Amino acid sequence: MASKLFASKLNQLRTLTPLRFQPLSIAALMTTPSPSSLTEEEGISMKGVKISGRPLYLDMQATSPVDPRVLDSMLPYYLSRYGNPHSRTHLYGWESDSAVELARSQVSSLIKASSKEIVFTSGATESNNISVKGVMHFYKEKKKHVITTQTEHKCVLDSCRHLQQEGFDVSYLPVGKDGILDLDLLRKSIRPDTGLVSVMMVNNEIGVIQPMEEIGKICKEFGIPFHTDAAQALGKVPIDVEKMNVSLMSLSGHKIYGPKGVGALYMRRRPRIRVEPQMNGGGQERGIRSGTVPTPLVVGMGAACELAMKEMEYDEKRIKGLQERLLNGITSKIDGVVVNGSTERRYAGNMNISFAYVEGESLLMGLKEVAVSSGSACTSASLEPSYVLRALGVEEDMAHTSIRFGIGRFTTEAEIDRAVELTVKQVEKLREMSPLYEMVKEGIDIKSIQWAQH
Repeated sequence: MASKLFASKLNQLRTLTPLRFQPLSIAALMTTPSPSSLTEEEGISMKGVKISGRPLYLDMQATSPVDPRVLDSMLPYYLSRYGNPHSRTHLYGWESDSAVELARSQVSSLIKASSKEIVFTSGATESNNISVKGVMHFYKEKKKHVITTQTEHKCVLDSCRHLQQEGFDVSYLPVGKDGILDLDLLRKSIRPDTGLVSVMMVNNEIGVIQPMEEIGKICKEFGIPFHTDAAQALGKVPIDVEKMNVSLMSLSGHKIYGPKGVGALYMRRRPRIRVEPQMNGGGQERGIRSGTVPTPLVVGMGAACELAMKEMEYDEKRIKGLQERLLNGITSKIDGVVVNGSTERRYAGNMNISFAYVEGESLLMGLKEVAVSSGSACTSASLEPSYVLRALGVEEDMAHTSIRFGIGRFTTEAEIDRAVELTVKQVEKLREMSPLYEMVKEGIDIKSIQWAQH
């Protein structure tokens, strides 16, 4: 395997050469003790937090580890087949170009599209920007209205706000308590000048799956382009762009055990969808996304898509079992646990749970041995409660206590059991210090209390 050979070569360099490397060389990195190589007694200390070892990783919606088989497919294009895929005069360029086109077909096959409809980008954020702003800018003479939901990813919402500053109208539709869009409300919101409907397929914070085929039928009925951010759906739920009548679809590599820094945009050819490019340059990717296509990253994304196609059904069953193990393990030991979002229409690997009568930040810090998050990695620096949960009507105190557990291909039963143990222990510890929980146990209705103002 190429990855094993690569690691072997690096280890040889490590043993043969003393510490005289340039600071930025790979070999120097290999010989420098990393935090994870410290002894158990020393532990790991980073950003003021000290733990005994590397935490369990249950944050798959933020990013996923690269599958070793994906890395194997990428390494030759770093080490020997390093040609620019746009070089047309020699072998190095030809073999890189062939690899890019193979990856394009691997991505398109997973969503049941044509390879000619795939444009490679730097990630789903760029694909979302091209879709939302690119479509509206191209059709700006006739179309001035966009419809989206209040629970979209921040890059879609910010793109819509950017359009508003340019004079476009945007309707931010609410969702139900289960996180699902009301189809009647969507139909009523459509105007003659509506130029785009953008709805996320699988929500990144709560995992709910929107009724894509029904939304697609409505858009087709009114002749409106339909865009979806499918970064969290690709390789996890079945996707058929024809059945869903999707015009544009944003995809990401690092959510499906591929590399970071690469994504793709599906653009329907019939009926043809047009966009205004958001970046000018050498005209690569049919002029829609200029810039040299990063062959190793694209190859990695293609390999990840091919693996997902082969293993999606198995992964889904396994992850569903781990999700049930996690939820049953927690709810059997503590009360006041609420699952946010629909329990029927959701991706099993995303479990967003709120714990009543605990302080959210304390809970998160207490779970330092488990890598989880309180919401989107793109907005987790804010102490404000999740805007997605607030859109569901979740009360602020419960929104503050939400934890998103992300389960993936490499998650083990032992990790789930340990996460359950640590979560239950921390919630019980915080509730012991909570006067509100004591009042609830005594049968007092907290909501009926009129707190004095000071």
